[in-house]
Amino acid sequence: MHKVRHKSRLLPALAVSAACFATAACTTVTTQSFRAADSPNVKAAYLATDADFGKYDRLTAEEMGIFFPDDSAPSLPDQQRTRQIFREAFLGELNDYQIVGDKGPTTLAVQASLLDFRKASTVDASVLRRQLRDIAEPGALVFLMELKDSESGRILARAADSASAPAFSDSTTETDWGSVESAANRWAKLFRQFLDNNLSGGDAE
Repeated sequence: MHKVRHKSRLLPALAVSAACFATAACTTVTTQSFRAADSPNVKAAYLATDADFGKYDRLTAEEMGIFFPDDSAPSLPDQQRTRQIFREAFLGELNDYQIVGDKGPTTLAVQASLLDFRKASTVDASVLRRQLRDIAEPGALVFLMELKDSESGRILARAADSASAPAFSDSTTETDWGSVESAANRWAKLFRQFLDNNLSGGDAE
């Protein structure tokens, strides 16, 4: 059974909405409070103030989210290949955790998202859920890691990093798959560290 490692310092609560990325698709908004966490390897990390990881003893990996402005998105095949590269890198880092395919009361959902707003406008950023707008501001490329209760979808922890910048295809260039693989491997390691920082015992060792 995993237990929380209390490694974060409590700061004034930040009220955020645990909703979808595109606000136009939201029907219900649930307000949560988060505290900033000590995580030196990423740009920013937050834990839900009442997060308790003690009941989780297995993981389920959700499909990766990829977000681009409509007018600068790579082709759908390139996006699918990117998802596959990241999924393989992540599952490789999580191979000593118990990975399951179904939701459950002791299952922690993990999800990675890539938000490439290097060519975005303020209008593109405005459709993101409110707590992500400062992270994914125009000009930024952000890798987002989230840990969620698999049954309720409630976000328990999130972290963001922007140190790697893979080169995706546009109207004049092809995707640099070497840079995508390098970014995937780097972020997979960061995700594993972030996960280990929040879970302890059992197969997290």
